[in-house]
Amino acid sequence: MKKENKIKDIKVKAGLIKNPRVTEKATNANQQNVYVFDVVLSANKSELKKAIFQQYKFKPVKINIISIPRKKTFAKGKKGVKSGPTKKALIYLKKGETIES
Repeated sequence: MKKENKIKDIKVKAGLIKNPRVTEKATNANQQNVYVFDVVLSANKSELKKAIFQQYKFKPVKINIISIPRKKTFAKGKKGVKSGPTKKALIYLKKGETIES
């Protein structure tokens, strides 16, 4: 039974990180050893730390998770929503460590 739980944990950790966030701000942050990723809504810091170590073989120094709320839009007399709620994670690494994709 313990083996099944470990297998489930590995699958969950692998799916936590959706993709790296490629923006001007994120690219500038890479110079200070800060990497930005889009993550699933259920992600937390301890699971992300394990997932980063499993995927990239680095132990993060610090992790910040930021929730991005849904934004309401109004254009041409119609209301709508722009990009549903998401989360992004800022992963801080030690000096000299880099994540290469």
